[in-house]
Amino acid sequence: MDLNLAGKTALVTGGSKGIGLAVARQLAAEGCSLHLASRTRTDLEAARDAINRDFGAQVTIHAANLADGDRMRQLARDTAGIDILVNNAGAIPFGSVDMVDEATWRSAWDLKVLGYVNLIREVYPAMIARGSGVIVNVLGTAGERPTPSYIAGSMGNASLMALCVALGGESVDKGVRVVGVNPGLIETERMVTLSEARAEQKFGDKTRWRDFLENMPQGRAGKPKEVADLVTYLASPRASWVSGTIVTIDGGVTKRATL
Repeated sequence: MDLNLAGKTALVTGGSKGIGLAVARQLAAEGCSLHLASRTRTDLEAARDAINRDFGAQVTIHAANLADGDRMRQLARDTAGIDILVNNAGAIPFGSVDMVDEATWRSAWDLKVLGYVNLIREVYPAMIARGSGVIVNVLGTAGERPTPSYIAGSMGNASLMALCVALGGESVDKGVRVVGVNPGLIETERMVTLSEARAEQKFGDKTRWRDFLENMPQGRAGKPKEVADLVTYLASPRASWVSGTIVTIDGGVTKRATL
Protein backbone atom coordinates (compact mmCIF):
# COMPACT_ATOMS: atom_id res chain seq x y z
CA MET A 1 0.00 0.00 0.00
CA ASP A 2 1.37 3.41 -0.98
CA LEU A 3 0.94 5.65 2.08
CA ASN A 4 1.49 8.83 0.01
CA LEU A 5 4.28 10.02 2.30
CA ALA A 6 6.99 10.54 -0.32
CA GLY A 7 8.39 14.05 -0.09
CA LYS A 8 7.09 14.70 3.43
CA THR A 9 9.38 15.86 6.23
CA ALA A 10 9.13 14.43 9.74
CA LEU A 11 10.67 15.17 13.12
CA VAL A 12 11.01 12.15 15.40
CA THR A 13 12.08 12.73 19.00
CA GLY A 14 13.82 9.91 20.78
CA GLY A 15 14.67 8.84 17.25
CA SER A 16 18.03 7.18 17.81
CA LYS A 17 16.90 3.93 19.45
CA GLY A 18 13.96 1.65 20.12
CA ILE A 19 10.51 2.66 18.92
CA GLY A 20 11.72 6.06 17.72
CA LEU A 21 14.40 4.57 15.49
CA ALA A 22 11.94 2.01 14.11
CA VAL A 23 9.51 4.83 13.29
CA ALA A 24 12.27 6.84 11.62
CA ARG A 25 13.29 3.88 9.48
CA GLN A 26 9.72 3.19 8.40
CA LEU A 27 9.11 6.84 7.50
CA ALA A 28 12.36 6.84 5.51
CA ALA A 29 11.24 3.69 3.70
CA GLU A 30 8.09 5.57 2.67
CA GLY A 31 10.12 8.42 1.19
CA CYS A 32 10.18 10.96 4.04
CA SER A 33 13.05 13.28 4.87
CA LEU A 34 13.87 13.18 8.57
CA HIS A 35 14.92 15.22 11.55
CA LEU A 36 15.98 13.03 14.47
CA ALA A 37 16.34 14.40 18.00
CA SER A 38 17.67 12.80 21.16
CA ARG A 39 20.21 13.50 23.88
CA THR A 40 23.21 11.50 22.62
CA ARG A 41 24.97 12.59 19.44
CA THR A 42 26.83 9.33 18.87
CA ASP A 43 23.56 7.38 18.87
CA LEU A 44 22.03 9.90 16.49
CA GLU A 45 24.99 9.66 14.14
CA ALA A 46 24.73 5.88 14.07
CA ALA A 47 20.99 6.09 13.34
CA ARG A 48 21.52 8.67 10.60
CA ASP A 49 24.25 6.66 8.91
CA ALA A 50 22.21 3.44 8.99
CA ILE A 51 19.12 5.15 7.55
CA ASN A 52 21.18 6.84 4.84
CA ARG A 53 22.76 3.50 3.95
CA ASP A 54 19.51 1.53 3.90
CA PHE A 55 17.10 4.06 2.38
CA GLY A 56 19.11 6.96 0.97
CA ALA A 57 16.96 9.37 2.96
CA GLN A 58 17.96 12.87 3.95
CA VAL A 59 18.48 12.83 7.73
CA THR A 60 19.35 15.82 9.92
CA ILE A 61 20.24 15.14 13.55
CA HIS A 62 19.69 17.34 16.60
CA ALA A 63 21.43 16.46 19.86
CA ALA A 64 19.35 18.08 22.58
CA ASN A 65 18.08 17.77 26.11
CA LEU A 66 14.40 17.34 25.29
CA ALA A 67 13.44 18.33 28.84
CA ASP A 68 14.76 21.85 28.22
CA GLY A 69 11.91 24.13 27.12
CA ASP A 70 14.24 26.66 25.50
CA ARG A 71 15.97 23.89 23.57
CA MET A 72 12.60 22.58 22.39
CA ARG A 73 11.67 26.00 21.10
CA GLN A 74 14.99 26.16 19.25
CA LEU A 75 14.39 22.67 17.84
CA ALA A 76 11.03 23.81 16.50
CA ARG A 77 12.72 26.75 14.80
CA ASP A 78 15.45 24.50 13.39
CA THR A 79 12.84 22.15 11.90
CA ALA A 80 10.30 24.75 10.78
CA GLY A 81 7.94 23.53 8.09
CA ILE A 82 7.80 19.86 9.06
CA ASP A 83 4.76 17.92 7.89
CA ILE A 84 4.86 15.32 10.67
CA LEU A 85 5.86 15.46 14.33
CA VAL A 86 6.33 12.17 16.19
CA ASN A 87 6.77 12.76 19.91
CA ASN A 88 8.44 9.69 21.36
CA ALA A 89 11.17 10.71 23.83
CA GLY A 90 11.16 9.91 27.51
CA ALA A 91 10.72 7.07 29.97
CA ILE A 92 9.13 7.63 33.37
CA PRO A 93 10.52 5.38 36.14
CA PHE A 94 8.45 2.84 38.02
CA GLY A 95 7.53 3.34 41.68
CA SER A 96 4.61 3.91 44.02
CA VAL A 97 3.50 7.35 45.15
CA ASP A 98 5.70 7.17 48.26
CA MET A 99 8.74 5.77 46.40
CA VAL A 100 9.13 8.32 43.57
CA ASP A 101 10.66 11.43 45.09
CA GLU A 102 9.83 14.92 43.91
CA ALA A 103 13.06 15.46 41.99
CA THR A 104 12.63 12.21 40.05
CA TRP A 105 8.98 12.95 39.36
CA ARG A 106 9.72 16.45 38.08
CA SER A 107 12.66 15.32 35.96
CA ALA A 108 10.64 12.54 34.33
CA TRP A 109 7.66 14.78 33.62
CA ASP A 110 9.90 17.55 32.27
CA LEU A 111 11.10 15.10 29.63
CA LYS A 112 8.02 13.01 28.80
CA VAL A 113 5.09 15.33 29.56
CA LEU A 114 6.36 18.88 29.24
CA GLY A 115 8.80 17.80 26.53
CA TYR A 116 5.84 16.79 24.38
CA VAL A 117 3.81 19.84 25.39
CA ASN A 118 6.59 22.35 24.72
CA LEU A 119 7.25 21.02 21.24
CA ILE A 120 3.56 20.84 20.39
CA ARG A 121 3.09 24.43 21.58
CA GLU A 122 5.55 25.52 18.88
CA VAL A 123 4.73 23.12 16.05
CA TYR A 124 0.93 22.97 16.31
CA PRO A 125 0.23 26.69 15.63
CA ALA A 126 2.56 26.63 12.62
CA MET A 127 0.73 23.61 11.20
CA ILE A 128 -2.61 25.33 11.80
CA ALA A 129 -1.35 28.43 9.98
CA ARG A 130 -0.35 26.28 6.98
CA GLY A 131 -3.56 24.26 7.14
CA SER A 132 -1.79 20.90 7.15
CA GLY A 133 0.20 18.60 9.39
CA VAL A 134 0.08 15.55 11.65
CA ILE A 135 1.19 15.08 15.25
CA VAL A 136 1.53 11.53 16.55
CA ASN A 137 2.28 11.17 20.25
CA VAL A 138 3.71 7.83 21.40
CA LEU A 139 2.47 7.37 24.97
CA GLY A 140 1.88 4.05 26.76
CA THR A 141 -0.92 1.85 28.03
CA ALA A 142 -0.45 2.88 31.66
CA GLY A 143 -2.43 6.01 30.82
CA GLU A 144 -5.54 3.93 30.14
CA ARG A 145 -4.89 1.25 32.76
CA PRO A 146 -3.21 3.04 35.70
CA THR A 147 -1.35 1.02 38.30
CA PRO A 148 -0.10 2.13 41.73
CA SER A 149 3.35 0.67 41.02
CA TYR A 150 3.77 3.02 38.04
CA ILE A 151 1.95 6.04 39.37
CA ALA A 152 4.06 8.80 37.81
CA GLY A 153 3.97 7.14 34.39
CA SER A 154 0.26 6.38 34.61
CA MET A 155 -0.54 10.00 35.41
CA GLY A 156 1.87 11.38 32.81
CA ASN A 157 0.51 9.21 30.00
CA ALA A 158 -3.09 9.95 31.00
CA SER A 159 -2.44 13.68 30.79
CA LEU A 160 -0.93 13.32 27.33
CA MET A 161 -3.89 11.21 26.23
CA ALA A 162 -6.12 14.11 27.24
CA LEU A 163 -3.97 16.48 25.20
CA CYS A 164 -4.34 14.30 22.09
CA VAL A 165 -8.11 14.10 22.45
CA ALA A 166 -8.55 17.80 23.23
CA LEU A 167 -6.41 19.06 20.35
CA GLY A 168 -7.32 16.39 17.81
CA GLY A 169 -11.03 16.95 18.23
CA GLU A 170 -10.83 20.48 16.84
CA SER A 171 -7.60 20.49 14.82
CA VAL A 172 -9.02 18.37 12.02
CA ASP A 173 -11.25 21.28 10.96
CA LYS A 174 -8.07 23.28 10.41
CA GLY A 175 -6.28 20.66 8.34
CA VAL A 176 -4.20 19.19 11.17
CA ARG A 177 -4.58 15.79 12.84
CA VAL A 178 -3.44 14.89 16.36
CA VAL A 179 -3.45 11.27 17.51
CA GLY A 180 -1.92 9.16 20.25
CA VAL A 181 -0.46 5.66 20.20
CA ASN A 182 -0.35 3.53 23.35
CA PRO A 183 2.22 0.73 23.06
CA GLY A 184 2.18 -2.04 25.61
CA LEU A 185 5.29 -4.06 26.43
CA ILE A 186 7.68 -3.65 23.48
CA GLU A 187 10.96 -5.49 22.99
CA THR A 188 13.36 -2.56 22.92
CA GLU A 189 16.99 -2.66 24.01
CA ARG A 190 16.00 -1.07 27.31
CA MET A 191 13.24 -3.60 27.94
CA VAL A 192 15.60 -6.52 27.25
CA THR A 193 18.32 -5.08 29.50
CA LEU A 194 15.89 -4.63 32.39
CA SER A 195 14.44 -8.10 31.86
CA GLU A 196 17.90 -9.67 31.76
CA ALA A 197 18.76 -8.02 35.07
CA ARG A 198 15.52 -9.31 36.56
CA ALA A 199 16.19 -12.83 35.24
CA GLU A 200 19.72 -12.76 36.62
CA GLN A 201 18.34 -11.79 40.02
CA LYS A 202 15.53 -14.37 40.01
CA PHE A 203 17.05 -17.32 38.15
CA GLY A 204 20.78 -16.60 38.17
CA ASP A 205 20.60 -16.71 34.37
CA LYS A 206 19.98 -13.57 32.36
CA THR A 207 19.23 -15.55 29.20
CA ARG A 208 15.94 -16.67 30.77
CA TRP A 209 14.40 -13.20 30.50
CA ARG A 210 11.77 -14.46 28.05
CA ASP A 211 10.34 -16.59 30.88
CA PHE A 212 8.62 -13.42 32.07
CA LEU A 213 6.64 -13.26 28.81
CA GLU A 214 4.91 -16.63 29.11
CA ASN A 215 1.56 -15.07 30.04
CA MET A 216 1.73 -12.41 27.34
CA PRO A 217 -0.38 -12.73 24.17
CA GLN A 218 1.47 -15.07 21.79
CA GLY A 219 4.04 -15.52 24.56
CA ARG A 220 6.01 -12.47 23.49
CA ALA A 221 6.39 -8.71 23.71
CA GLY A 222 5.56 -6.45 20.80
CA LYS A 223 8.19 -5.49 18.25
CA PRO A 224 9.31 -1.88 17.66
CA LYS A 225 8.52 -2.29 13.96
CA GLU A 226 4.92 -3.21 14.77
CA VAL A 227 4.54 0.12 16.57
CA ALA A 228 6.38 1.89 13.75
CA ASP A 229 4.01 0.46 11.14
CA LEU A 230 1.04 1.86 13.09
CA VAL A 231 2.64 5.26 13.65
CA THR A 232 3.58 5.55 9.99
CA TYR A 233 0.06 4.71 8.87
CA LEU A 234 -1.45 7.24 11.29
CA ALA A 235 0.96 9.90 10.03
CA SER A 236 -0.07 9.26 6.44
CA PRO A 237 -2.92 10.66 4.35
CA ARG A 238 -4.38 7.14 4.40
CA ALA A 239 -5.46 7.93 7.97
CA SER A 240 -7.06 11.26 7.07
CA TRP A 241 -10.24 10.40 9.02
CA VAL A 242 -8.35 9.65 12.26
CA SER A 243 -7.89 12.47 14.78
CA GLY A 244 -8.45 13.09 18.45
CA THR A 245 -8.18 9.43 19.39
CA ILE A 246 -5.78 6.99 21.02
CA VAL A 247 -4.85 3.72 19.30
CA THR A 248 -3.64 0.93 21.59
CA ILE A 249 -1.10 -1.63 20.36
CA ASP A 250 -0.52 -4.22 23.07
CA GLY A 251 -1.82 -7.57 21.83
CA GLY A 252 -5.02 -7.04 23.78
CA VAL A 253 -3.40 -6.96 27.24
CA THR A 254 -5.31 -3.94 28.53
CA LYS A 255 -8.60 -5.62 27.59
CA ARG A 256 -7.87 -8.68 29.72
CA ALA A 257 -9.26 -8.95 33.21
CA THR A 258 -5.90 -10.20 34.48
CA LEU A 259 -2.49 -10.98 33.05
